[in-house]
Amino acid sequence: MTDLSQNRVAWNRLADTGSQFAKVATDEELRDPLRTLDGRGWLPLSVSGLNVLCLAGGGGWQSILYAAAGANVTVVDLSPSMLKLDRREAERRGVKVTAVEASMDDLSALPEASFDIVHQPVSTCYVADIGKVYREIARVAKDNSTYISQHKQPTSLQIVRRDQRDNYVIGVDYYHEGPLPAATDTSYRESGTTEYMHRWDQLVGELCRAGFVIEDFREPYRGDPNAKPGHFRHRGRFIAPYVRMKARRLPRASSADDPGPSLIWTPPS
Repeated sequence: MTDLSQNRVAWNRLADTGSQFAKVATDEELRDPLRTLDGRGWLPLSVSGLNVLCLAGGGGWQSILYAAAGANVTVVDLSPSMLKLDRREAERRGVKVTAVEASMDDLSALPEASFDIVHQPVSTCYVADIGKVYREIARVAKDNSTYISQHKQPTSLQIVRRDQRDNYVIGVDYYHEGPLPAATDTSYRESGTTEYMHRWDQLVGELCRAGFVIEDFREPYRGDPNAKPGHFRHRGRFIAPYVRMKARRLPRASSADDPGPSLIWTPPS
């Protein structure tokens, strides 16, 4: 079975068994969908009429919130079961969502320069080449569009176990290539999936080389000082599991002779 097929099977199972990663949007969340989606002020005050791509974002949550806020929503996911939740919830909520079954590193089904916002939850860990994902996003994103993404950071994926003193042990080489080996500490690993670790030069550098500038960068806090060893929030006190990035798609060069815009970002006035 290929990694792609294995991850499809794993996410179908997670969706079909009511995983925490397949929780649909609630009535309370839908009362103020943009606030639910965006606690950092990264989105515009209104997304009404904007074209939004929820990338690897199936599960009946993100797409429904954007659609309820008035956006034209396309959700792409590898898992048919996750997309089934989006279709079901869209019908139940009376909103329109276009669901496309595809891998995040092959968006050939989508037209070039067509999205104002691309929003991607944690998912790049399931593909070997993150640069290819970024290049596909750059192709389908409009000039000056917003790309919001969350990723598993490399140190978290280097952890393999917790020792007798409740220290978290790094057991994966930082320059490891290929699928990650199995780990006994699975706090931030999804059962049955094949995952890959991306170094910082890949997470950030490949994004810039694909034609984006980073406008904000956050590390969500996942710790709890009262959590007991073995709980994921205990580990979150010592290793930040995720990073969030807000990036902007630079304008495309107008001709083959035009070198394109500078990669120096000028803050808005």
